[in-house]
Amino acid sequence: MAGLFDEPTISYVQVAVERAVDRYPNGLTYGVPERLAPIEAGQLVTVPLGRGNTPTEAWVLSTSDNPPTPSDTKETKQIISKNAETVSLPNDLVSLASWISSYYCSAIGPTLSTMLPGPVRKGTGLKTKTLLDVPTSPPLDTKITKKQEHVLACITALPKNERPIGVAHLMKIASLGSRGPIDRLCKHGFLSTHQVTHVEAAWFKRTIDNKEAPTLTDDQQKVFDAISPTLSNGYSCHLLHGVTGSGKTEMYIRLIDHAIKDGGKAIVLVPEISLTPQTAARLMGRFPNKQVAILHSALTKAQRHQQWAMAASGEADIILGARSAVFAPVPIDDLKIIIVDEEHDHSYKQDQTPRYHGRDVAIRRASSAKCPIVLGSATPSMESWWNATRRNISTLHTLPRRAPGLTSPTIEIVNMRIARAAAKGVIPVFSRELEHEIQRSLATGGQILLLLNRRGFAPWIACSSRGCDWMMRCEHCESSMVYHRRKPLEEVGFVRCHHCAKEQRVPKSCPDCSKPVIRLGAGTQKLEAIIRETIPLPDDQIARLDTDTARKSSDLHSTLDRFTRGEIRVLLGTQMIAKGLDVAGVTLVGVIDADTAIDLPDFRASERTYQLVAQVCGRCGRGSGNAKAIVQTYNPEAPAIVLAAQNKYEEFASRELQLRQETGLPPSTRMARFVIRDDTFEVTAGRANALYERLMSIVPPAIQLTAAAPCVLTRIADRYRFDLTASAPTARELQHFLGDARGRQYITNNRDLAIDVDPVSML
Repeated sequence: MAGLFDEPTISYVQVAVERAVDRYPNGLTYGVPERLAPIEAGQLVTVPLGRGNTPTEAWVLSTSDNPPTPSDTKETKQIISKNAETVSLPNDLVSLASWISSYYCSAIGPTLSTMLPGPVRKGTGLKTKTLLDVPTSPPLDTKITKKQEHVLACITALPKNERPIGVAHLMKIASLGSRGPIDRLCKHGFLSTHQVTHVEAAWFKRTIDNKEAPTLTDDQQKVFDAISPTLSNGYSCHLLHGVTGSGKTEMYIRLIDHAIKDGGKAIVLVPEISLTPQTAARLMGRFPNKQVAILHSALTKAQRHQQWAMAASGEADIILGARSAVFAPVPIDDLKIIIVDEEHDHSYKQDQTPRYHGRDVAIRRASSAKCPIVLGSATPSMESWWNATRRNISTLHTLPRRAPGLTSPTIEIVNMRIARAAAKGVIPVFSRELEHEIQRSLATGGQILLLLNRRGFAPWIACSSRGCDWMMRCEHCESSMVYHRRKPLEEVGFVRCHHCAKEQRVPKSCPDCSKPVIRLGAGTQKLEAIIRETIPLPDDQIARLDTDTARKSSDLHSTLDRFTRGEIRVLLGTQMIAKGLDVAGVTLVGVIDADTAIDLPDFRASERTYQLVAQVCGRCGRGSGNAKAIVQTYNPEAPAIVLAAQNKYEEFASRELQLRQETGLPPSTRMARFVIRDDTFEVTAGRANALYERLMSIVPPAIQLTAAAPCVLTRIADRYRFDLTASAPTARELQHFLGDARGRQYITNNRDLAIDVDPVSML
């Protein structure tokens, strides 16, 4: 096409620019000049954007030979260049990105960027290698030396399927001390050269668990016999509800084995990076002749590129990773099963745009690949339980008993109101019952897990005067400042906001009345200090795991590895220690405060409390000896805590779903949350009310729209926050409403407005 560009356009592409542009959900049309052909969907290109033709990276969504419609009077611009080094995304991932963009109301360009790890995009670890072969028409009249003749004879003797070969390989088989003879053969045309770009190998330590495959129990065999036939029957969704220690991982391994026998591939998702070493060790131990690729953000850049390339090339048989591993570039025809372990975990939900849920995206991908997906959990999410028991769009399978050799722990609820009264008003960290069990467990050689889902030393800094109600709050957020010690047994410390991460010194006195300040409550640091001061164990046998101590994945893996080997006797921490740990030596679990989530103004508070208590209590009793869990709470009658201690998930789920139905909350309805943010309270309130009025003007009768109100955390990092929600009977009706609002430019995901479809947090 003449005019803006000198070259003729030979085809057209729809592209999505990488900026958060939401005005063109179907992409922008550009011409392809002959010099850049061919171009395929999934490639990264550079296009001229806007009036200034600013060079901007964009993803190719689709290609066409047909020009834009004649009604479009604007001249079609051409692509400037294409990124030759970036690996293309497969077509099915481009389609998946389009669905994510539509469903979660996010711009398509940034959504596609989420799917491709940065190191892959930047070519980290890419190396160019020279390969050698015998040319089809070698020179006839050029003389060569006997050593050069020997080199030619060596490479010619190789089978054709083993050529071309690298320079180092040829030097080895020809017994050369230098590459001089090879260089001269290349110079005179006796050897042809080929430049090949490949991803450099990036080694990292892996542990292999060589335990033999156990004999399946009757319950396990029943589950396997029910799911395995579906591996060849297209898409199906299965919810595997098994109590902790019932052998869900063994079910995953058996199903994966069945799926990959004939060249199929499997994707296995875990909610936390910390769970990948243990799961990878079991997979590599059971599949010694298969390749397991690991994908998560804690790998080095070179490792991430290498592992991604293994999946893209088809070399990897099993892809294991956290949330983003759902985007592994497995060819759609090769994908035979997807496993989502601990499917209930909220870590699967991304808290930045695009705010996708890894479990739900995995279900969508399985549907597209026409393969089964298995969602496993001892405490399924209400959404998955609803889908299996009410909507019947997935099949429920149960493992009601622990595997042979494992014991069910005795779980005791301790009323901390009584413990506080016995301590004459002082709030104790340990009840007498837990203190006694700690001593008993240590005396019998057991290991101990202590859960306190609160970081720092003391969560509140307050005035010591009873007549003064001053409490130290963050100057930038509507939250209390948390006291942290520099080291466990040192008094030197500072205060930090856990929302904006601002730090400052501890005030010496109350700014209102000048009385001394006191530190109230307990976090994991205080718990560690008490244990180190009171329990007669060497320092290296006590460890703490939270985001303050596990700043690098190597710290986390090292601590868990030492605990698994029995070198650590007491491991304490936040919810990081509540998931997936399978250590036979754990004979005691102590839940220091089971109430950290139950009183939050979030309709999922009870569900979270049940899941956390049930999951951490399930970490003990993995061996043959007696095991016990102590649950300390100020709400001993709370159904979530009582039923978790009794391991009565179905009763809890029935009560919770009944309550959700009566109040019109998910999963009986579908919800979208709009969070409006600005620098002043008044402006934020005005913008939130304006959005409410705009949405009310188009809301259909089936949609329930709540009025704008300040968020529970009204201010974070100097930004005020208001929210409102839209609820609909079905996802289809909610999506229709969101699409209408999006099309009218009423809502756009950006710095000032967060659109959260299917939110997991209401804070």
